[in-house]
Amino acid sequence: MSDKQVNGCSSAKSSSSHCNGNTTQKPEEAPINGKDVRVWCDGCYDMVHFGHANSLRQAKALGDKVIVGIHTDAEITKHKGPPVFTEEERVKMVKGIKWVDEVVLGAPYVTTLEVLDQNNCDFCVHGDDITMTAEGVDTYHLVKSANRYKEVRRTAGVSTTDLVGRMLLLTRNHFRQGSAEYDIEKEAKMLKLLQIKSHPGSSNMGQDSAAKSPWTGCSQFLPTTQKIIQFSDGKSPNAGDKIVYVAGAFDLFHVGHLDFLEKASKLGDYLIVGLHTDPVVNSYKGSNYPIMNLHERVLSVLACKFVNEVVIGAPYCVTEELLEHFKIDVVCHGRTPIAMEDGKIDPYAVPKTKAIFELIDSGNEMTTERIVERIISHRLEYERRNQAKEKKEIEAFEALQRQKQTQKAG
Repeated sequence: MSDKQVNGCSSAKSSSSHCNGNTTQKPEEAPINGKDVRVWCDGCYDMVHFGHANSLRQAKALGDKVIVGIHTDAEITKHKGPPVFTEEERVKMVKGIKWVDEVVLGAPYVTTLEVLDQNNCDFCVHGDDITMTAEGVDTYHLVKSANRYKEVRRTAGVSTTDLVGRMLLLTRNHFRQGSAEYDIEKEAKMLKLLQIKSHPGSSNMGQDSAAKSPWTGCSQFLPTTQKIIQFSDGKSPNAGDKIVYVAGAFDLFHVGHLDFLEKASKLGDYLIVGLHTDPVVNSYKGSNYPIMNLHERVLSVLACKFVNEVVIGAPYCVTEELLEHFKIDVVCHGRTPIAMEDGKIDPYAVPKTKAIFELIDSGNEMTTERIVERIISHRLEYERRNQAKEKKEIEAFEALQRQKQTQKAG
């Protein structure tokens, strides 16, 4: 598959092709020799989140075009364990990020000078964490040696490993709800084996709290207004623009959300997304939802190229005041069931009365719950993957610290 066209994107072994032409930010560096500066970024891009998007945003600031290489499922399984999402799903998600210009499927796990040259890239950009092969080799050692590597700051407080760990914490609830023959003794043994803490909101990922990677053993995400400004395109609707409004949880932003927002955006000129607060999401989702908090969900949605504006903590019921304030012309919802407020009030009653309400069929059956089920159904596999990844990162971090101490002493 690596030498074939996938979803309109070229493989790493062939010349790159444009998957989308977004240019949302002017580069901070001048073009090299009068030509566009092409920046290469690569990775698994599994469970695409705002941390990935922030890395790509920073990469875009270093050049004119961002080309993203994505590893195949087979390559990820070899070095890390099975990905949560398929390569087709991961390609689609990365293409949906506003700072991405081209996507290449089949990028080698160890970034080579050849792959940079084949895609006409000047240098490679990655976060200031360490990624390694199954053998413990730095995946960027070749481009680093050739001085064709630049680092950006990794976004603290989020990682795919952490998100998978949060879903593993749902094991108890999903095991009870999904099995008619729930065995509490069997579950107790399973939880002991996994060492999963059952309280919601924990991010220990089923591991000893003392054994934490400085990269994927996440600290709390601390949102700032500056970060929101960086993610926002800062554009207001033009006079006469048709404004579309959608609202929801948009938890664990995924391909289903992406397809829905793309269709919603085509109904007008300016798309506004209302995000419900954590307590409101919990009231209609139940269990330990949302998995990502409101501020995390805001950045995930803002990174989507189809979204123009986000209402943080939007009211569950679409009111007359909200419609008037944002001058909304169309209100949309997907095919998922609409929960009544207080069990009896239709949250879309006002736009329905005004005949501006539309149901959208995204054509994609992915939901947040389906993602959780993927994790839960293979929970032992993903728990082992998380533990192995953190163990390897801790060892690499400790080796770096020893190296720095030796250099300082010398």
